Amino acid sequence: QVQLVESGGGLVQAGGSLRLSCAASGSIFSINAMGWYRQAPGKQRELVAAITSGGSTNYADSVKGRFTISRDNAKNTVYLQMNSLNPEDTAVYYCNADVTSRRYLTYDYWGQGTQVTVSS
Repeated sequence: QVQLVESGGGLVQAGGSLRLSCAASGSIFSINAMGWYRQAPGKQRELVAAITSGGSTNYADSVKGRFTISRDNAKNTVYLQMNSLNPEDTAVYYCNADVTSRRYLTYDYWGQGTQVTVSS
């Protein structure tokens, strides 16, 4: 079993910054892609940013130039640095990881979510 634990959410004023972290633990052989998604009230969950095991990244158009995704493979951790936040970024942010277990089975895992609220 694999667990993803997120941290770093909170309340921030518009223009401010937050850094989210997501640490994976458990029966891990390797972690392939990792990413951050978000879901605002009344909206569908959407991809914010993703990063491959080799470090290639992609971003939603709405966050390009403001958010940066990175990962520390030694710590099985992915980060999301969020700058120039605006109220439209308010959502629950979820970590996602494509993990191959020590039994060589690959599954998609999700964190419990962390709330980010940006006040105007």
